[in-house]
Amino acid sequence: MTFDTPQAQSLLADRRVSFVDYVAPRDVAGSIVAWRRVREILKTEKFDACISTGAAVAAFALPYVALRGTPAFFVESLARATGPSATGRIMRAAPRVRTLSQYESWATTSWPFQGSIVDGWEPHETRTSQDGGRKILVTLGTIRPYRFDRAVDAVLRSLRAGDDVVWQLGATTRDDLPGDVHSELGFHELTQLASEADVVVSHAGVGSLLQMLELGKLPVLAVRSSRHGEHVDDHQSQIAVEMADRGLARLLDFSGSNEQNFETASTIGVSPTTPSRP
Repeated sequence: MTFDTPQAQSLLADRRVSFVDYVAPRDVAGSIVAWRRVREILKTEKFDACISTGAAVAAFALPYVALRGTPAFFVESLARATGPSATGRIMRAAPRVRTLSQYESWATTSWPFQGSIVDGWEPHETRTSQDGGRKILVTLGTIRPYRFDRAVDAVLRSLRAGDDVVWQLGATTRDDLPGDVHSELGFHELTQLASEADVVVSHAGVGSLLQMLELGKLPVLAVRSSRHGEHVDDHQSQIAVEMADRGLARLLDFSGSNEQNFETASTIGVSPTTPSRP
């Protein structure tokens, strides 16, 4: 079960899926609507387990599933590097819901650590630097209603002559951008563009990050800020710092030059060091 977006439709085209309307962060009414959809599904089907990383869809649905006797697991998001989210704290208090952390640093008996989805990746040089124009993909995610003009402006200041840019802007609307501009792209189209790009600039969302790692890309992460009205809180800064510390990403500079960030992203890739990850 997930939101009905072009990416989800593309990625899950051959899967059994139930789409629900988008639920904004901390939208209680929307979470209740999603729970009602879960309740309808459980009237006709039984499941061996229910697993979620949150947030809004899990808030009411996961405890409900657990109380009905289905094993329920809440894996706290990779974005929560210093402790559980608000949804995670609710899940910890919910009867029969098992909670798991992806970080040893804050794991407890209530939040056991059983591995992280980014364990086992390492950076490596892929090619030498290049002169002239670069293929650049900018993907700001599709979270609504949060604009991200600071990231757009930072990229604009960092372009050089000959750069070929494709933008996926989500809720950000602009009419002053060079290259191809899209609100949303399908998963497979976005994957193709990212594969061909020399540089990928991405908001620090977990889904976008994991997609870039799977493609072997070292992304330049644009971190959303609640102070600038770009997200409900500052959890993206946690995952961005964690990934930068691991050498798996660079951080977009909103005020200065990103020439070195773009240079690193175009010459360094990532790859798994183990055949399988947790």
